[in-house]
Amino acid sequence: MNLRHAAVAATAAAALGLAACSAPEGDQEGDGPTAQSGGSETPTELTIGLTYTPNVQFAPFYVAAEQGYYADAGLDVTLRHHGSSEGLFTAVESGREDVVVAGGDEMLQARSSGIPLLDVATLYQEYPVAAIVPADSDIETAGDLRGNTVGIPGPYGETYFGLLALLADAGLTEDDVTVEHIGYTQQAALTAGHVDAVMGFVNNDAVRFEAADLPVRTIPVTDGETPLVGIGLGVLDSTAEQDPEAVAAMVEATLRGVQDVIDDPDRAVELSAEHVPDLNRPDQRAAALATIEATVPLYGDDGELGTQDAETWAAMADLMADHGLLTQPVPAGQAWTDEYLPSGVTPSD
Repeated sequence: MNLRHAAVAATAAAALGLAACSAPEGDQEGDGPTAQSGGSETPTELTIGLTYTPNVQFAPFYVAAEQGYYADAGLDVTLRHHGSSEGLFTAVESGREDVVVAGGDEMLQARSSGIPLLDVATLYQEYPVAAIVPADSDIETAGDLRGNTVGIPGPYGETYFGLLALLADAGLTEDDVTVEHIGYTQQAALTAGHVDAVMGFVNNDAVRFEAADLPVRTIPVTDGETPLVGIGLGVLDSTAEQDPEAVAAMVEATLRGVQDVIDDPDRAVELSAEHVPDLNRPDQRAAALATIEATVPLYGDDGELGTQDAETWAAMADLMADHGLLTQPVPAGQAWTDEYLPSGVTPSD
């Protein structure tokens, strides 16, 4: 949700390091949809796993909940945050969650390791990761990273995948740079000069640098189309098969929340305050608004909300296979679908 300080462990087990927190009341292991969706008198119960801790990057979900969009869709939705010691996909695999918010790349990697995840909507049409360098750095392009030190949290998750794509686009490999695993200390490591660049999220890390009056520049992962799929909504194959109406209703209600965030970022911050601690403080509200304003461009243009891009999925499967990031080969078309997108959303072939 950036959405993506949530990546803390990676996968053969597809684990990110996320905080073990107890499930909300009524969200016991094995629970899943309990009633018919759509026009049923009894709402269908769904638990959406948002990863990490409450953060304004998850504003579309908070907005959809506060505006009653999930209820309008015949759903009784619980928003569940992970913590620092829970795998990203542990709860959805065990049945404690019905939906998980994660990168398409992370879901593809999980599927290759035996977790049958299906990406049913891409929320970030633009990949959220970039290289970040000091504003006065001699590093102007990805090619300039040769011989320099790049900090990443670890060899997992979107920051790592983004680094691989960035290096490949510049004709470099990991052997051409020094990769330092710095945990989630990008700001401190770059400011102190321990590394020459860091991989981070444009709607999180870059915003935090700016808020701290630390001038930086960002270098995009590629000059053209990025061969990586950003944050999306994932469900198990079994969930999609057993309750497709609930999945479609969840997708449509969430995209309504996305549209609201795009249309009125200030209102999105206000509604998110019901879920994110301290957002009533002026400084925290200003920081949250900056994060949302940096996130809005990632959602894409009108008519793109939720869109799946077949070419990007195929390119990503090739990239990840070439770097040994998949436990076993996965045909890209098995990992995603646009079947549950609302009418009016134009798929990208």
